[in-house]
Amino acid sequence: MKSPQVVIVHSSSQSQSDALKAFLKALKIKFEFSDEETYNPEFVEKILESKRQIKERKFTEV
Repeated sequence: MKSPQVVIVHSSSQSQSDALKAFLKALKIKFEFSDEETYNPEFVEKILESKRQIKERKFTEV
């Protein structure tokens, strides 16, 4: 038996989400929906900048 695959779909409206749910139910495919949002791009940039500073040894230890 082939191992299950994970498919990530980004719907842009509630009607798209509803249609996807109906489609998956009709095919008897297990699914779950999450309201979790992706990381804020500004936050990600701050983290990456901090990592660069550490790599370049431009930090202060306390």
